[in-house]
Amino acid sequence: METDLNMHEAAGESAKRSSSEALNRWRLILGESASEGLCQADGFDEQHFQYNEVDEILDYLYSREYGEDQGYRQEGGRGPSNLTVPKWLHKVRKLFPKQTVEILEKQALDRYGLTELLTDKKLLESLEPNMGLLKNIMQFKGRMKGEVLKSAKEIVRQVVEDLRRKLESQTRASIMGKRSRYAHSPVRSLRNLNFKRTVTKNLKNVDRVNRRFIIDRLYFDGNIQPHNKWNVIIGVDESGSMLDSVIYSSVMASIFYRLNALRTKLFIFDTQVVDLSDRLDDPVDLLMNVQLGGGTHIAKALRYGETLIDNPGKTIYILVSDLEEGYPIQHMYKACKDILDSGCKLLVLTALDFNGDSVYNKHAAQTLANMGAHVAAITPNELADWIGEIIS
Repeated sequence: METDLNMHEAAGESAKRSSSEALNRWRLILGESASEGLCQADGFDEQHFQYNEVDEILDYLYSREYGEDQGYRQEGGRGPSNLTVPKWLHKVRKLFPKQTVEILEKQALDRYGLTELLTDKKLLESLEPNMGLLKNIMQFKGRMKGEVLKSAKEIVRQVVEDLRRKLESQTRASIMGKRSRYAHSPVRSLRNLNFKRTVTKNLKNVDRVNRRFIIDRLYFDGNIQPHNKWNVIIGVDESGSMLDSVIYSSVMASIFYRLNALRTKLFIFDTQVVDLSDRLDDPVDLLMNVQLGGGTHIAKALRYGETLIDNPGKTIYILVSDLEEGYPIQHMYKACKDILDSGCKLLVLTALDFNGDSVYNKHAAQTLANMGAHVAAITPNELADWIGEIIS
């Protein structure tokens, strides 16, 4: 009898702890404004709220949702706490796993404008270098000066170099992996043996007496075609909605620039056009010169790209844009038609990234596709494969 009673009491205590834990979690989710209602529930006492420190740092960030005029307290948290951004960031990293920290940092920058994360040198250097931070640096770099800007460039370099290394090997394989009959290769395999050149080069070794053909050297095709290179012209819309595509376009252009099989030109545009072809050896310098936002004059940009064409039959013209033209769109259509009629390959990318999401002018995209342009939202690897197929 006594044993049953003890078991019953233990079960009751366990249920009470479980209920209290659940109420504590709801209090954490709903915020301090829910305290009064939850205090009326059995098993919950605001004085024994278990997550005070977590509540403080979450409140510091998410109270901004209501704005200062609706009761947001600059000091954040409950009670007299005076959190600063450095203290907040330190506590976030102490209490949460890395993945959660990255989410909170991203929301702090993107949603709530805690730009101190990007304008304080020590804070900036403490952030995790990743694509999200790179995008935020590009958006706020106009506010950075001196040592802060120098640190930002180093972060950009770290992220870009990591991205370039991941993309470069497959890009080289896609584009340089094509056989070339113009270059000799030290790689000896029957697959790339150049029979015609081997026979021609060894005709002097014919033994007419014994009616034999003696081959003293075999010739093999190489992987690089140094003569009659393909030209790649990339025009990138730098409007704010194209940020991911701007980054990947810049990195891919810098990779193409390193390939002997291609001659690469890159320009960015809004209502003006800026040629960045002379900066392709340094994608960091290239990205730090991008000015996001502003209007869009696609036709003007297309016409500028036309001036870079010297061999249409060997030119791949890539337009990276959401096709939201800020000027009469018929001028854009006419420019695209002229580029196609000249003999160029025209590829219109409504997005160049790994997300697969793109918002663009679908009617304009269909119109260009009907003209003969290739229109798609693709990944950088797919772009390399596409160019590889063209030049083969």
